[in-house]
Amino acid sequence: ERVKVAMGRALVHEPNNIVLDEPTNGLDVGTTRAMRKLIRSMRADGKCVLFSSHIMHEVTALCDRIVIIAAGRTVAQGTPAEIIAETGHSSLEDAFVHLAGIEEEASV
Repeated sequence: ERVKVAMGRALVHEPNNIVLDEPTNGLDVGTTRAMRKLIRSMRADGKCVLFSSHIMHEVTALCDRIVIIAAGRTVAQGTPAEIIAETGHSSLEDAFVHLAGIEEEASV
């Protein structure tokens, strides 16, 4: 509920630029879908939506351009398709892991 209220308060004045930090974190499935729809709607209305996320499939679906930051440095920027192609990986998540130098654990 707090996220919904905070989002409503932030958007009530219809700002042209919106900054969101992990906008779907902790939301249920229905609210997550509504948030994604809202982000698409704001983009369609010509608003600049800047958000941070670690959910790469969400980034791929919602973003025109992205910047990948690792250890405080920009390691890639462009469209999701450009970054995937430049790294030779099949998904943005795989490209992110490669660019960020993340070593995957064998077990969780």
